[in-house]
Amino acid sequence: MYRKKILTFLSSVAAVITLLSCTVISPTSPTSGASLTPSDRQTELKAEYSALSTASGTVFTLDPSQSTVRIYVFRGGRAAAVGHNHVLSAPRFVGFFYLPATGAANGRFDLAFRLDQLEIDNPKYRPALGSAFSSILSPEAIKGAREHMLGVNNLQADQFPFVRVHSLQITGESPKFAAKVQIEMHGQQHAMWIPLAVEGLPARLAVAGSFVLRQTDFGVQPYSVLGGFLAVQDEVVIEFKLIGDRGSP
Repeated sequence: MYRKKILTFLSSVAAVITLLSCTVISPTSPTSGASLTPSDRQTELKAEYSALSTASGTVFTLDPSQSTVRIYVFRGGRAAAVGHNHVLSAPRFVGFFYLPATGAANGRFDLAFRLDQLEIDNPKYRPALGSAFSSILSPEAIKGAREHMLGVNNLQADQFPFVRVHSLQITGESPKFAAKVQIEMHGQQHAMWIPLAVEGLPARLAVAGSFVLRQTDFGVQPYSVLGGFLAVQDEVVIEFKLIGDRGSP
């Protein structure tokens, strides 16, 4: 009887972790969120780069269909072994890169996406990430996580729908650069340096990089319940490879 109670408890723990452990960004179905197109922020971003395209230099429009943006969330707490790591992806975003005649070190870039347009644990991506991501979550578990995490006690996606990465400074020489970027999320802004590998210029743009983001830096508290028995880690990894073609927004 005691063993049966323990097994029942562990099963409940696993279910709770599945529902709670997506604290960084909690997407609804990527087809259900409002489109980026009518947003004032996107309109302003396009206007900025349209103006730059008339100056000396080249504007590249980033292509989501050829690019990848991944966000990795990791299980934590004393019951981490029965939890799941998660991978979130951005099939939709708006992004631009401006390459002035003086070179990439004097350029600028922006990337913006909506929280409610992210995918969570797409089964096409998890198997390729190794044993730490090998488990496949049920549609019911994913749906529950989305509904829970978009609420007023978490990321408040209705109030803060956008994540934006804006470059402040770029240093280095091709193909290796360092960019100081301002990240806006959950109504807060923080600056950090990230490494970039840039190829293809000036005919085309291919830029890759990764960095670590702490949820608490943006006022988002990682889940920790039952005294830390169930939790997710504060730090998440954001990895990207962005492809851009020459042309005005």
